[in-house]
Amino acid sequence: MKISASIYSNHSKDLSSLIEELDAYNVDFFHIDCMDDASVFDDIEQIRKFSNTPIDLHLITSDPDQYWDLIQKEPIEYLTLQYENLKRKPVIPEHFIAHLGLAIGVETPVTAFEEYADLCSFVLFMTTTPGQSGGIFDKNTFRRIRQFRALFPGIKIHVDGGVNAEVSFILRNMGVYTSVIGSYLFKGDFIGSAMMKLRSDNVKSHYCVRDFMLEMDEIPVILYGEAEFQKILQRIEDFHMGFTMLSSIDGELEGIISNADVRKGLLKNIHHLDKIDVSSMINRTPAFVYDDMDVSELLSYVKNLSFPVLFLPVVDRQKKIVGTIKFNNLIKGES
Repeated sequence: MKISASIYSNHSKDLSSLIEELDAYNVDFFHIDCMDDASVFDDIEQIRKFSNTPIDLHLITSDPDQYWDLIQKEPIEYLTLQYENLKRKPVIPEHFIAHLGLAIGVETPVTAFEEYADLCSFVLFMTTTPGQSGGIFDKNTFRRIRQFRALFPGIKIHVDGGVNAEVSFILRNMGVYTSVIGSYLFKGDFIGSAMMKLRSDNVKSHYCVRDFMLEMDEIPVILYGEAEFQKILQRIEDFHMGFTMLSSIDGELEGIISNADVRKGLLKNIHHLDKIDVSSMINRTPAFVYDDMDVSELLSYVKNLSFPVLFLPVVDRQKKIVGTIKFNNLIKGES
């Protein structure tokens, strides 16, 4: 996951010193909030004199048209428009060559992006008030990210607001492309230390698995008594996760059937497909995690497994299914 340093969250260093230090630690972008203030382009001009790091400009205005000439004069690589401030869908000039994105606030439904899908290559989820530093991350953002990806699978996701080392780990797990980091990066004495923590898997825990897991309406589950072969295949196909879970009438985890289990069952009965026994495909003792485990406990558990995992069922302390954790994006890296 890429890190975009929100430079106006820094209040202790001059601009040139700050940019030099951020470049030394290989920050990916410089995030600049423009609250309808053209003077930020003076800062962009200064930055260009001593750094080639891409500029990530967040334009919070009702009228982007007044800035196109300035953007042409001081080209940027990423431009984000704040949805709630726009009076109308902007007309993008032919000379504009940056990646365009749409920022949406915590109260705005993710479906608002639909109108801008033909213009934008990324979305920026605001988890705090746009343009203000030091806010607290809104954990409902985890679910909003999943909802957005289901609707707009080809669009990159950026997140801004309250991101610390632990949230960074979770967002990487979810396949977020870029996190905008402000106060966490600059509140300590050493930017390098914050950068290392943001990219580390060794995190202190304040979030539980239940805060960021896929929830029941997002995962494949079949009642054990209804586990017919065709239904299992259809559930695996519908959810695109490569498995389905089996539950008792009371909702307890009875086991899982994965693509690998189906393949083994077919090979075993390749000459007698009419005799396929679903019960023989079930992994009745799958690895799973509890919903109240924190991130550190989750990582410790996964690291101690003797096999790699792409997903884990999540249960409560009564062993009832409550969700799933996926690890695809940690394995793939940046998406």
